[in-house]
Amino acid sequence: MAGAGVQMATTLGIKVDAPLQERLRRMAELQDHSVHWVIKRAIEQYLEREEAIARDREEDHARWEQYALTGDALPNAAVLDWLDGQAAGSDPP
Repeated sequence: MAGAGVQMATTLGIKVDAPLQERLRRMAELQDHSVHWVIKRAIEQYLEREEAIARDREEDHARWEQYALTGDALPNAAVLDWLDGQAAGSDPP
């Protein structure tokens, strides 16, 4: 049994064509890591990116639902003033 905070790893198998396998091998060699490390890191980065996109979509949907429910919105002029302030380096209101 694993200790507290230790997660058990599992093996996943994937099939790749020869050109992709060669690209992985070259990248592993350039980074002085194993092909396994390169694949694992690529999957982690992909998931981080896609999860961030999914969170943004969920947030956008929730904001749209709130707008549809209340009609509350910021006037365009207020947004432009705030952006000008940000560009000038001032603190937000």
